[in-house]
Amino acid sequence: MQDPIKKIVLNDIHEALGAKMIPFAGFYMPVRYHSDIAEHKAVRENVGVFDVSHMGEFIISGPHALELIQKVSSNDAASLSVGQAQYACLPNETGGIVDDLLVYRLDDARYLLVVNASNIEKDWNWIQTHNTMGATMENCSDAFCLFAVQGPNATKVLQPLTDIPLAEIPFYHFRTGKFAGASEVIVSATGYTGAGGFELYVKNADASAVWNALFASGKPYDIQPIGLGARDTLRLEMGYCLYGNDITEETSPIEAGLGWITKFTKDFINHKDLKEQKQTGVKRKLVGFVLEEKGIPRAHYPIVNTEGVTIGRVTSGSLSPSMGIGIGLGYVDVAYAKPGTRIGIEVRKKSLEATIKKLPLLTK
Repeated sequence: MQDPIKKIVLNDIHEALGAKMIPFAGFYMPVRYHSDIAEHKAVRENVGVFDVSHMGEFIISGPHALELIQKVSSNDAASLSVGQAQYACLPNETGGIVDDLLVYRLDDARYLLVVNASNIEKDWNWIQTHNTMGATMENCSDAFCLFAVQGPNATKVLQPLTDIPLAEIPFYHFRTGKFAGASEVIVSATGYTGAGGFELYVKNADASAVWNALFASGKPYDIQPIGLGARDTLRLEMGYCLYGNDITEETSPIEAGLGWITKFTKDFINHKDLKEQKQTGVKRKLVGFVLEEKGIPRAHYPIVNTEGVTIGRVTSGSLSPSMGIGIGLGYVDVAYAKPGTRIGIEVRKKSLEATIKKLPLLTK
């Protein structure tokens, strides 16, 4: 029997704002409020707020917390200072990825892991299975709301609401303090848009007040609520991976271009096989591409070479609202992965000309 779809804490607020709510990763989520393109441009050019409270949060603590995280994570959490975060993935035992995640070092022996909503139960079970050292684990996914305030005017909106000096928080660092009257809010200089901004981890009881404060402060900047539709095109322009599309249980971090978060200075699950991949090379790579003619690439469309031979598949694709052209990510045979390589994307039995591009696809 399928689990019932959950509602996020501010579901009623989103419905009142006219959001189209759809089932996503086990939750009803706002996919758009008005127009995906308008919401996309609001973030790129101004400021917008995403309610991404469906994301999962685990607290790992105690004297063995770091040991557990080092075992299950591809990145090196020992390099984190208190107040710093890192992007990482959970490798499986067969060369693929259980999930990608953020790791925050809250204090000396306490860490916050932020995981994808669709993988909360899977990730929890995976980490718990490997917790042979007895680290303390707490699943607090249902206790927090998460708001991503993104765009070039994000700091102007946020700073009046807190005494935390936001300009002093480096990228992938965070501070915890009072925000819009709420205590113990984690203010993190992270995001999934490439437009700059912060993410706010807020207790459920404070969520409504913080949301309303954001929009009151942002009114002079025409702040907008932003749905999942724009979130997808924003991350795609930057070449950021989406779990379930660009990275899965069958794709390795080396193939996905995530060697930079795969640190072989320590032992972790399947590190020997992944190290061999890095040393000897892989047969396919995740690449970004742009169409040279009108069309929209979609996931699963074949990627072909100039002779029409299939060399890979699209994993994510869309029209870029910023550039007005079709863009995408996909895996191709490594011989075709070099930027500048001409390829074709098969759309309805027609091959559209495209070019492999270095990430990010959006060039300022």
